[in-house]
Amino acid sequence: MGEDGVEKKRKQGGFRTMPFILACDICDRFATTGFNANMITYLTRQIHMPMVQASNTITNFSGTSSLTPIIGGIMADSFVGRFWGITVGSILYLFGMITLTVSAVVPSLHPPPCAAHQQCRQASNGQLFILYISLLFTAIGSGGIRSCVVPFGADQFEFNGTQTTAKKGWNFFNLYFFANGLTSLLALTLMVYIQDNVGWGLGFGIPAVVMGLSVVVFVVGYPLYINVLPGGSPLTRLCQVVVAAFKKRNAVPPDDASLLYQDKDLDADLSLTGRLLHTDELKFFDRAAIVTEGDMLAPGKPNLWRLSTVHRVEELKSLMRLLPIWAMGIILTTSSSHNGTFAIQQARIMDRRLTKHFQFPAASISIFTVTVMLLGLIIYDRLFVPLVRRFTKHPSGINYFMRMGIGLTINMLGNVSAALVERKRKDAMNLHGDTISVFWLVPQFAIHGLSEAFYSVGHMEFCYDQAPESMRSSATALFWLSISLGNYLGTALVTIVHNSTKKRVDWLQDDLNKAKLDSYYWLVVILQIFNLGIYVLCAKYYTMKPLEATGDVDAPKITDTQGVKEEVELGATKKNNSV
Repeated sequence: MGEDGVEKKRKQGGFRTMPFILACDICDRFATTGFNANMITYLTRQIHMPMVQASNTITNFSGTSSLTPIIGGIMADSFVGRFWGITVGSILYLFGMITLTVSAVVPSLHPPPCAAHQQCRQASNGQLFILYISLLFTAIGSGGIRSCVVPFGADQFEFNGTQTTAKKGWNFFNLYFFANGLTSLLALTLMVYIQDNVGWGLGFGIPAVVMGLSVVVFVVGYPLYINVLPGGSPLTRLCQVVVAAFKKRNAVPPDDASLLYQDKDLDADLSLTGRLLHTDELKFFDRAAIVTEGDMLAPGKPNLWRLSTVHRVEELKSLMRLLPIWAMGIILTTSSSHNGTFAIQQARIMDRRLTKHFQFPAASISIFTVTVMLLGLIIYDRLFVPLVRRFTKHPSGINYFMRMGIGLTINMLGNVSAALVERKRKDAMNLHGDTISVFWLVPQFAIHGLSEAFYSVGHMEFCYDQAPESMRSSATALFWLSISLGNYLGTALVTIVHNSTKKRVDWLQDDLNKAKLDSYYWLVVILQIFNLGIYVLCAKYYTMKPLEATGDVDAPKITDTQGVKEEVELGATKKNNSV
């Protein structure tokens, strides 16, 4: 690299790019939170949906918004690149927000207000079509933004798996969630107040304008960015490994792993920070790297549908190893999905008076989740990590396995609190005709916020760190995919519970004073206990990916991607150091 190239590289990347990169994701979160926080109110009060239908609409929308990032991540890794993934996604998201704003402003695009002593008219098929189309475009736009923002931001620090960059990575992931938390806090206060007291047109219009500005800001920062070129379709490479292994299913892998096929030049664009080294797990796929007659199209040019390198085989193994840990986030999302639906409906029928003339907005109860998450991140960063690092010698205090395990445990306590408070609320109303303060809901929201400070950051870092280098957009999208599946599972759970109990005492009927919402919360707690047990087992036997340090191919050195060599009790790793 010439002097001009070196000078240009010095001017690119680093924290100077964060205002431009995070601006786009912050506006996405501002728009999403500003809408989702009060969406149950919009659907029940403005669109006149029944509560169960409105709840399922919200979880389905949230699920779709978190599903599309896996598609966006694959496209970014394959041929689009992360910069264009974010840009195009932002434009699509903006179109959806504009459509939603128009539907809230134009009277013919939503039902008329309810007349006194008359049944409310529900939205027509045409009005629902406009609503769903706007939600669809925002969900598709999220696919480009959410899958690419985190790996694109992390690219600016050029991680290579060392302790120094591991700490930078840890700081970036905390910065990402902290910035999003501050944005959510603003949306949960300002936007909810505007929607409740001014109007839905302005309440949706402001996030749309902010989103438009974010697109401009992000594009302006282009000269400062480090842009990692796409490495080709990761799905194609994974399929090639599977096909090659199946074709050689009767072949016997050699006892000496060094005899398996390797090609440094072929893998150069996929392994800028070092190639993946052979592991002894999932040995069936090693057959893809056995050299047999007919595997070469020409000298040095393998038929990749018959022969894969060790690095490509290990890419597939890495993804398969992380899936069980990744899947634990599905139940976590399911267990928290009711906070934006049923808990908001609870808040509406509780005592929300702060003064004679002002009531606490029901949808703003979520500010306690965000506030505690922000405080948790600060305390974790400034107090917990420096203290624990003295004993563990780990750059992040504890590894992300322990961080996720703590988060799962804390989250379970939040639903225990939810069940107890709902029982207290019902007893006060049904036995004494009294309403308790809405601030009885604060503990469950605060506990969920503390859980997020631990689990969400650790989960995101885990997906990024343990994914193959060339698949980090796709793997980071797995974080959002777990949220997607969790929301869909939440919809399924609500539907199953509703259909199973409606013939006796409907647990989830519109009249919460007659419902058994506390029983639903206890059911969720049971699912979480089961989920935590599986997580501990998966984390205990997990094998970290072994990475060859760049610059010394003949004598490979395993780079521990977390910067530690010891085993830890919870979550952690069975490291495979015999390569």
